[in-house]
Amino acid sequence: MENNVFHLQYAMDTFYFLVCGALVMWMAAGFAMLEAGLVRAKNTTEILTKNVALFAISCIMYMVSGYAIMYGGEFFLSGIQDVDVDATLASFAEQGDFTGGSIYSGASDFFFQVVFVATAMSIVSGAVAERMKLWAFLAFAVVMTGFIYPMEGAWTWGGSAVFGMYTLGDLGFSDFAGSGIVHMAGAAAALAGVLLLGARKGKYTADGRTIAIPGCNMPLATLGTFILWMGWFGFNGGSVLKLGDIANANSVAMVFLNTNAAAAGGVVAALITARILFKKADLTMALNGALAGLVAITAEPSTPTALQATIFGALGGILVVFSIVALDKIKIDDPVGAISVHGVVGLLGLLLVPLTNDGSTFSGQIIGALTIFVWVFVTSMVVWLIIKTIIGLRVTEEEEYEGVDVAECGIEAYPEFTKSAK
Repeated sequence: MENNVFHLQYAMDTFYFLVCGALVMWMAAGFAMLEAGLVRAKNTTEILTKNVALFAISCIMYMVSGYAIMYGGEFFLSGIQDVDVDATLASFAEQGDFTGGSIYSGASDFFFQVVFVATAMSIVSGAVAERMKLWAFLAFAVVMTGFIYPMEGAWTWGGSAVFGMYTLGDLGFSDFAGSGIVHMAGAAAALAGVLLLGARKGKYTADGRTIAIPGCNMPLATLGTFILWMGWFGFNGGSVLKLGDIANANSVAMVFLNTNAAAAGGVVAALITARILFKKADLTMALNGALAGLVAITAEPSTPTALQATIFGALGGILVVFSIVALDKIKIDDPVGAISVHGVVGLLGLLLVPLTNDGSTFSGQIIGALTIFVWVFVTSMVVWLIIKTIIGLRVTEEEEYEGVDVAECGIEAYPEFTKSAK
């Protein structure tokens, strides 16, 4: 009987992991559609190329080195450690509990982890859009997904000591599904790249004014947001790591509920904030509000009540509007608002955790956030500088004017409409 329970739990938890991983993989389409909608038509093909290529590079580099660095094991994924059935059954029998612990295929664990890496890299894509060389971006993706992200992942989810000195978990750091580990890390890498790139031509005037550069396709951006919203259920829900018993099934349901509630709170709060500030119902702010609510709840979606989750999402929605405005004032040009959504609100998400999770502390969250940000920002800056020295980061002024679709990809996304729309 116990053997049957074990096998059923193993199959259920493995299947749940794989389904959630597939949902997170679908977020790659969400990022591609969101970014394609928020850039100008002349840069759409290059954005789509980046999103397809970065996902493929992430999968390969995490297989080659990332997974081994983050969780230990063999490079090139030459060995996947699956559950030892006899040993696990004996352990459960000793504990008198045949439903305890997370038990799933090692291959399913790798698949679930690798789609998170791609998410972190997707954040960088939007922030450097419309003026970065395609191959410079892809070169950075190799290092980011094969080394930079896995190192900070090893110090957090991997449980390794930071430079051999301390473990963040022992200091009271907790990040359930990655507000800091995934989202703030991606934003830190993006910020380093944006600071070296500079702003798009025409974004800021000599007298300090900001010129709005509208995206080309709001329906596409909205579709991308809904895809991300849907994929986030796998992102947060899968991070429970288990489904095959009553307690964890209830936890998964609560995580889904809170994830949805936070996104809804973020939309409404961002929309109201934009109405107060700009006297208009700004769709782009509403979309970023949804994503901000999702990022805010990602650090801890299992312990808040539904009302708390809605409030946390609303705080993210308000913060992201002010952050986008503030970054424009200091001339940090982020075409899709990625640094604000994933970085600024990612930090907020980490700081909200101790309000509902007694296992974390504010000091631990701050130390963890600083560790992640400093590591990713500094190493990314070094890598960006090396790439800049070797091949350069930015396209020429003429290529930027004509559009990077033609310069980098040789094909336009909307050829019938962009010949005269520069």
